[in-house]
Amino acid sequence: MTGVPPFEAIEGPAYMYEQVADHIEAKIRSGEIPLGSRLPGEQALREEYGVALSTVRKAMGLLRERDLVVTRASKGTFVKRELPPENVGGAR
Repeated sequence: MTGVPPFEAIEGPAYMYEQVADHIEAKIRSGEIPLGSRLPGEQALREEYGVALSTVRKAMGLLRERDLVVTRASKGTFVKRELPPENVGGAR
């Protein structure tokens, strides 16, 4: 298992929330964030990625759309125990 490089925002067509979601997805798929585990809270992710809280919330929404995580009220956001294949439905 290889580690995912630290997050580094890049200039280009991808929105920041997409970059954050892509980075978290890479960490999930590499096993750095284990299946079934709880993700850090929004504030912790905001600090880790150096982005606005709204950016973290959009990134979490995108990860839910990608069927990688599930959010449970008052419990947190968890990585699913089974992941869909990469790039379901074509390119991102």
